[in-house]
Amino acid sequence: MSKGPEANFWNTLRSNLPKKAFATRIENVHGGGVPDAHIVWDGLPFWMELKTTKGNAVKVSSHQAAWHMAYYARGGLSFFLIKALSTKDIYLFGGDQGPDLIKGGMSAARGSRFSNPAALFESLRPRLLDHYSAALRPCDPAA
Repeated sequence: MSKGPEANFWNTLRSNLPKKAFATRIENVHGGGVPDAHIVWDGLPFWMELKTTKGNAVKVSSHQAAWHMAYYARGGLSFFLIKALSTKDIYLFGGDQGPDLIKGGMSAARGSRFSNPAALFESLRPRLLDHYSAALRPCDPAA
């Protein structure tokens, strides 16, 4: 991420991580769509693409959307985390929402709004647990 609003967003997010969370910012200058941050929270890994916006439109590249869709299709967990600069609200969208964010911005995608990082992480924890619980269920041999 470049310096400016997105760098400030990363710093705010990093300084408000829950206990037992570890985050790595990915500096990918060659493209390819790899998200900005990899986070492991108490053994539960996920990726986040961080964006800021002044309005509804979000600058998601086709490479970013494709990376998230491929990761999602294989059972990975990733998100687009967007900070609205006008209201300071934070919006969370699943990795599968990239194409909708490209086509119609935040209003075209299914997401959740939070007033601060603490509220975001409080809501995110059950989602992480549900995802990994479902992924770790034993396979039905009859299926």
